[in-house]
Amino acid sequence: MASNKGRAYFALVGYHFNPDDITRLLDLEPTSTDDAGATSSLDKPVISSWELSTDTITSDNQEMDIYKLIDDEILKKIEPAKDKIIEVCKSHNLSPRIGVVLTLSVDKDESCPEVGFGSRVIKFCAEIGAFINVDYELSERI
Repeated sequence: MASNKGRAYFALVGYHFNPDDITRLLDLEPTSTDDAGATSSLDKPVISSWELSTDTITSDNQEMDIYKLIDDEILKKIEPAKDKIIEVCKSHNLSPRIGVVLTLSVDKDESCPEVGFGSRVIKFCAEIGAFINVDYELSERI
């Protein structure tokens, strides 16, 4: 049987920036970066990214509590750096986002995880001007 899988993340994306600069300015270690835009020419802009992500969890080994995943594992880490995040977004023209990536089971016996954002997350997103993304795909039948 296929199980549901999910992860939450906070990302900063933009053109022509070096993610190492963001790591230094925020004093936070990302889980992944893409510096493609740092070396691209101005006539062909390429996006760079800086991301802090949770591990991917599956519904067969733990509860899929998306609210808790975002609050406890993402917001707890980035909230203390709120003012720095706002500043680097302005100085580097970055777009902040909080998101969830889900792979949903096609098994009719598997329940669908509830996805939502609490008031604390929404307030934080409003304060820093962040987007909220929910990406999902269906698992393959096995």
